[in-house]
Amino acid sequence: MKVLTDIPFELNVDDLFKINHVEKGTDDAKEFQSLVDAIGKIGKPKVLFKECFIDKKGTDTISISETIFRSHVLRKKLDAVERVFAYVATCGSEVDGIDLPQEDFLKKYWLDTIKETLLGFSRRHLNEYLSRKYKIEKTASMQPGSGDVTVWPIEQQKELFSIFGDVEDLIGVRLTDSFLMLPNKSVSGIIFPTEIDFKSCQLCHRENCQGRSAPFDKDLWESMQHDEA
Repeated sequence: MKVLTDIPFELNVDDLFKINHVEKGTDDAKEFQSLVDAIGKIGKPKVLFKECFIDKKGTDTISISETIFRSHVLRKKLDAVERVFAYVATCGSEVDGIDLPQEDFLKKYWLDTIKETLLGFSRRHLNEYLSRKYKIEKTASMQPGSGDVTVWPIEQQKELFSIFGDVEDLIGVRLTDSFLMLPNKSVSGIIFPTEIDFKSCQLCHRENCQGRSAPFDKDLWESMQHDEA
């Protein structure tokens, strides 16, 4: 198991202005700049990952490091794979310590977009580390709760976290009773080597999803359904 905490990042203020539709020279711009500066000083994106091996493959289940996951899609995507990397990446709990007025929804929105940027740094750092350390040229990943509800149920976050032990103690990420993660800009899943591009969004029917990174793929969806007896 490996914890990556010394993750370099640089917040591009011009890009963040555009993302948040903040006009330079305005009062909002001054307050936004102050928030960026504050996060730049205390931000600490983190990653936790573990090299895991597949123990057993069932029809709709797969055992990874003696932990059983129930997902027909995950099972099919790992059909020719023997080694995977379980991971949790986060923007870091430090930025949640920034005190914002409860009713200031605009600043809370700003904070969330900057946290999303920090999460992006942690995910890229992990991919680069795996590529460098394990000589993996191309990878894909799956996350519990990503895609349609039947793809890989979000409840399986509990099993995924069990692979690591005390994730909150290691990198400050905890699961809520509804299996969401805090800090909210955190992501967990399984990374695996592949030669074919794949994103869980390709198996999601939700049309109006802000986090969509790939269009729904009907052919892929049909190929991931249960094989006929």
